Amino acid sequence: MSSATHPLITTVKSLVDAATAPTAGLSGAAAHGKFPLAGGPDGFVGSVIDSSTSLIAAQRHDIVRFGMGAPAAEVIPTEELKALAGEALTVESFGYGATEGEPDLIEAILGLADSDGAPTSAERISVTAGGMQGLDLAFKLFVSPGDLVAVESPTYTNGSATAFAYGADLLEIPMDQHGMDVDAFEAIVGELDRVPKAIYVIPNFQNPSGTTLSEERRRKLLDLAHRWGSVIIDDDPYGDLRFSGEHVPSFSALSPQDPQVFSVRTFSKVIAPGLRVGWVDADARLRTLIGNAKQTMDSCTNVPAQHMVSRFVTGGGYADHLARLRREYHARKDAMVAAIGRVLGERARTTDPEGGFFLWLTLQGEDAGVDTEALFETALARGVAFIPGAALSPSRQFRNAARLCFASSSPERIEEGVARLAGALDAVGQRP
Repeated sequence: MSSATHPLITTVKSLVDAATAPTAGLSGAAAHGKFPLAGGPDGFVGSVIDSSTSLIAAQRHDIVRFGMGAPAAEVIPTEELKALAGEALTVESFGYGATEGEPDLIEAILGLADSDGAPTSAERISVTAGGMQGLDLAFKLFVSPGDLVAVESPTYTNGSATAFAYGADLLEIPMDQHGMDVDAFEAIVGELDRVPKAIYVIPNFQNPSGTTLSEERRRKLLDLAHRWGSVIIDDDPYGDLRFSGEHVPSFSALSPQDPQVFSVRTFSKVIAPGLRVGWVDADARLRTLIGNAKQTMDSCTNVPAQHMVSRFVTGGGYADHLARLRREYHARKDAMVAAIGRVLGERARTTDPEGGFFLWLTLQGEDAGVDTEALFETALARGVAFIPGAALSPSRQFRNAARLCFASSSPERIEEGVARLAGALDAVGQRP
């Protein structure tokens, strides 16, 4: 089948038209009060997740926030970070830093890699402004307009939006309880007239589904990438947040120093998102190119934040901090699964993640026809927010599904939020 007509492929052109493009009403001659924009911004489709933050901030009533994937405020080590600021920050912290990152932080990252069973080297590490800059660098390096990029379905909208910004055509691959269906992926590509240039995957506690890619599928995905000459963009913000089940080896552990694995990591989910510190682990031959690309963005990642993160990770309490996060998020996940089962019963089914921040809710039975984008408006008015399923699919599948974040709310707030969600669902179901 021609990839141009495949139902699982979404292009920027098919996603937006002249009326809905981000540049609509803006692009044109300056003499007509418009801007001489380039063609690229048509692909700047943005993130529903990030936009929801602004929408919720504008509300004036109490809202239980199941939408944004943020650490719980009460588990961010605020006091420790405040104390570290006084200890770790020196005059050197306020100058320009090396583009590749501060040496002490890189050394700390190497220690984390060792403990994860996937040793790496300093020459492979580049510190970034959070995980999103790592994704931007990956797509900038490997994707040209019209290249095919495979993504999980559903997928992280910020990741797909970044791929679209570089003109990618996105191929959605179905998932089940074991993550991306790699056998289906192989069969789908076999129907096409081209192979993917890149494979974007969140292997652990996937955003938005909460599922984990099995070891068997990771091995096969590596095999397919080698066969096709594809790069695996391995986005793993949640790997340190496993609270049940068995550890699954990373791509880097299964295929050490693999030049076709570009790993993106961040401290946003395990320390604090406002620090904006992450890193990429990639073939050492790419480091200069990564640095050149980063220098067109910000020259260097926030140096004070790097110094604080380095001190926090190596200060002796990091393992205890992670253990606390795992306990807390386990309790919150259990609370959400239990509340949904008790309040919604057979009206919905959910995934049951073994870590991370999210679970995936699918309406069923008589509620299967409810569009969660329409439900969102009623739910927000009733004081609960979530991310509708269609927002997490380039082709806008999953209209009866939603991503719920359990990490940000206490068990008591989760109980209240699920009750509000049920009330919104009842209200939508009563409409003529």
